[in-house]
Amino acid sequence: MKNGKLIISLVVLALLVGLGVWAYYHVNFSFANFRSQLAGADWRKIVIGLACIYVGYVFRAARWALLLRPNKRVGLFSLLGTQVIGFSSVALVGRVADLSRPYLVSKKTGLPLSTQIAVYIVERLFDAGSMALIFSSVILLAPAGALPHPEIFKKVGLWGLAGTFAGALFLVMVRVSGGVVASFFEGTIGTLSKSVGHAIGNKIRSFRTGLNTLRSPGDLVITLVLSLGMWGLITLAYIMTARAFTASPQLNSLTLAEGMVLMAISGGASAFQLPVLGWFTQIGVVATALSSFFGVPPEPATACAATLLLVTFLGIVPVGLIWAQFEHVSLRTVAAESEHAGEAVEESLKEDGPIEEPSGA
Repeated sequence: MKNGKLIISLVVLALLVGLGVWAYYHVNFSFANFRSQLAGADWRKIVIGLACIYVGYVFRAARWALLLRPNKRVGLFSLLGTQVIGFSSVALVGRVADLSRPYLVSKKTGLPLSTQIAVYIVERLFDAGSMALIFSSVILLAPAGALPHPEIFKKVGLWGLAGTFAGALFLVMVRVSGGVVASFFEGTIGTLSKSVGHAIGNKIRSFRTGLNTLRSPGDLVITLVLSLGMWGLITLAYIMTARAFTASPQLNSLTLAEGMVLMAISGGASAFQLPVLGWFTQIGVVATALSSFFGVPPEPATACAATLLLVTFLGIVPVGLIWAQFEHVSLRTVAAESEHAGEAVEESLKEDGPIEEPSGA
């Protein structure tokens, strides 16, 4: 696995070097203008954007504490450090460190890692659903002329809204009758591949275990409100950061609908984040999107994309490094240990067979 990651990193590095050489000779890019765009940015708006991201971590910690309550009651903000350190690890080490947060929560609370991975899955589903709901609503309600190629984005918004409701319906079905849903998929997919059907059934039962953290409609509503509030703050961070580049009319007047498109593209670019190299690919993807969709010149587009990366993704790293020192945590060690622990949990699910439904569920 490590050799595969090394090969991928080397291939991406070679592509980036090749792209950089090609751009140097074929793209009319002024580094003096790029520096001017950064120097002339309204840093007050950038600070506001960074503050929104920081407050979003508070929302995220409170949401995890809420989802933890059926297993153990903890302070509403007692898990803030695990979120900050975990996301700092992802920013520096890459997506391989995604399980750092459930691993750190498990260590902090003494609860099994498997239960925290279940919470992590539920958290990610709420993230995806909240993001899709906000994106689709804004795109579909956007006034005429607010977006280029509106017919394309309207279709994306409709599909996103349909996908959100379908996902919500599936969530309810699993929560109410997780065993039945798991058996159905085991039976249907098992006709093609018994091992795949068995694995999917176990995944659904594990997901059901996570959903048992939502004990009442009130828990569901509070979790949804926290998720929507957090993603609303993230959206505001994107818009404020883009509007900070006052020398670019396209960026300075960025609309809410355009901000949603920008955030969706940036999120997609970060989905397969490689350590360090992924930063530059994300900047390149976002800068290209700003130029292609909104007609932003290359220099302000690149300056904005780099600043967005710093605000929304890397801005938490200094706080995470300091917090990790106080907690005596090594980010690289946590990333490696959480990956190995996650693989161990996955193997135990395969070996133990179907997961039993929790009592009283």
